[in-house]
Amino acid sequence: MRRPTTDVRLLRWFASSGLFAVPQAAAPIAFALIALPLTGDAASGAAMMLAMTLAQVIGAVPITRFGRRFSPLPFVRTLIGLRALALVGIAVLAATDAPFALVVGGAAAAGLVNGAAFGTLRAVLNHLVPVSRLPRALGVAATLNEVTFVASPVLAAALGGISPQAAVWAMVLLGVGPLFLLPRVASATAPGPEHRRSRLRLTPIIALWLVCAAASAAAISAIEIGAVSMAVSFGLPAAWGVVFPVALCVTSICGGVWVSVRNRVPRRRTVLAWLAVTGLGVASVGLGHSVTATVVGALLVGSVLAPLATYYSLVLDRLVEPEHRAEVFAQLRTASALGIILSSGLISLVSLEATFTVVIALMGAVLLLAGGVFTRAWVQGRRRRLAREADAAREADGARGADDTLEADALHELVDPERPAQEHADASP
Repeated sequence: MRRPTTDVRLLRWFASSGLFAVPQAAAPIAFALIALPLTGDAASGAAMMLAMTLAQVIGAVPITRFGRRFSPLPFVRTLIGLRALALVGIAVLAATDAPFALVVGGAAAAGLVNGAAFGTLRAVLNHLVPVSRLPRALGVAATLNEVTFVASPVLAAALGGISPQAAVWAMVLLGVGPLFLLPRVASATAPGPEHRRSRLRLTPIIALWLVCAAASAAAISAIEIGAVSMAVSFGLPAAWGVVFPVALCVTSICGGVWVSVRNRVPRRRTVLAWLAVTGLGVASVGLGHSVTATVVGALLVGSVLAPLATYYSLVLDRLVEPEHRAEVFAQLRTASALGIILSSGLISLVSLEATFTVVIALMGAVLLLAGGVFTRAWVQGRRRRLAREADAAREADGARGADDTLEADALHELVDPERPAQEHADASP
């Protein structure tokens, strides 16, 4: 009877995880619709997105550390409630034609708790599934996340056609879902005082995977943010820009399903291949200069999006103590946000071509770094294996020598039972 209960709680966590991402997924469209009547320029919505993302980067780690003194589920519910209040404030300010700076402040308040809430929500998953089922659970979560990022902008655009505030209210109602859906988990308790005082040590290997996550996010956001500009550069209507993000999202959903069905931790060479596919896809988009090359590149990047995201979460889960999981997952979310900021900033300040050049170089760098780390680990593992084999061989030789001695003693006793075996051996020429 325990398995059905566990599965129901896991399903509630999946639903909470998918709904948690709705505000961030719908924000680009909803904020643009909010900004248009206030400033006369839909592009001003980018200022709200930037404020939300920067606030998330700033607040992720401090708020997560502060929350370690509380039980994770009440804490994450509190953070989600605060985010909902901030989004309500945005809708009210927009409806009353408040100064745009106040609306931007509301977006920052909504983003401030986002990273900490994500990290804590992800850490709760470890209390719901055993390690053997974690890859499958993360694959399902990644798939639902991609579905959310496909459906939420469409919903925001449809409701925004009725009223800009309606799009924000939809973000509020759907984003507050985890408050009611998150299950009770008796094992998810606050760490003891001795663990609360400990600090997460950012080791080089943890930093490597955070940088890889940032590079992956930069690659994805470069395609999604630059989609309209690329469509126009190919002589297509601006509306055709949606083709490239949709291609990316479709294959990312397929990748998430594949991870869920496979339910295995990938090998090192497989992870390197995924990073290489991401770099190849970005190069196809940035250097192909054709619609076909851009679509193929988006398909390649999307195909490994969910597998890589799952691996980053799995490897960081193994590298830290349980009391530090929420913090390291908040840092993972922060790294992804920094990748988005990098691409969006380069596109707005420099050019799309320069953005893809930087992203391609970044993917090449992380591929080399990961390859170097994996090669070193393989060499060290091989040396340890050879040393163990040598020790086993020496022990086997010693055992064979002891057996030979016993056999010789037995033979001497058969030859001359009256004489000790050792004396017989000494007298032999």
